[in-house]
Amino acid sequence: MALHKILKIVALLLGIAGVIFLAMIIAKGDEVVIATGEGVDGFLYIAYITFAITIAFVLFFVIKGIFSGNIKNTLISVGAFLLVVLIAYVLAEGNPMTMQEGKMLSASSSKWVGTGLYAFYILALLAVGAMVFGGIKKVTK
Repeated sequence: MALHKILKIVALLLGIAGVIFLAMIIAKGDEVVIATGEGVDGFLYIAYITFAITIAFVLFFVIKGIFSGNIKNTLISVGAFLLVVLIAYVLAEGNPMTMQEGKMLSASSSKWVGTGLYAFYILALLAVGAMVFGGIKKVTK
């Protein structure tokens, strides 16, 4: 329970600091902020701190859950995900192309972008299929 209270206090302090920095940015006006970037640094530091705390807690609880639970099921899930990524990598094409800024996107980078898209599509189809299957199974019982 003490950890919960500490986290509530930290969240409150970060929220107050974020509101203060936001008020400073608004008070300076759009033109000053766009021209100089003044006031944005504090706002970004709050975001970085919040992100770091979130990542730390996610990693802690994931590692804790892996070692306290059934590691065999965890490894099977990770293997299935890697299989999906491998299938997506095989399906993706790697064509170099010119981006909007005039820079070139290499064939390797293009292939990895395609891999990410195909992996997303495969995982989305699996998720929708699981929901449909679960719904049909629930209705038939």
